[in-house]
Amino acid sequence: MSDDARALIEQATRRFVGEVPALAQLKMIFEVELRGKGDAQQFRLQMPEVQVTKGPAADAQIRIDMQRAFFNVMAVEAKVPDWIEAFTYGKAHATGPSQYLRLIATVVDRHQERQNLRRGRVQ
Repeated sequence: MSDDARALIEQATRRFVGEVPALAQLKMIFEVELRGKGDAQQFRLQMPEVQVTKGPAADAQIRIDMQRAFFNVMAVEAKVPDWIEAFTYGKAHATGPSQYLRLIATVVDRHQERQNLRRGRVQ
């Protein structure tokens, strides 16, 4: 099951970075905790290489946690606005130094603004 989770984390990360290319340069280590029924799995995600390994990440700058079932759906189907909604409404949680969290939020927000401007011109 952990191989499946590693692949899903990698897939979700690559999709998210594909939608927000400015994050491709981000050099950071994340700890991803997926909570299931009675257990929790921890993974270390290293950026920008997108290397996922099982186990706690003592050197992580940002910790992300969410329910495993919710993550399984998000990893396969979610786009950037879905992830924003998940973090906004508490389905996913991120903790770490505020300057790192603000940096990621700012990059994603600016990307979304540019996307909305492009859509506005086409119509």
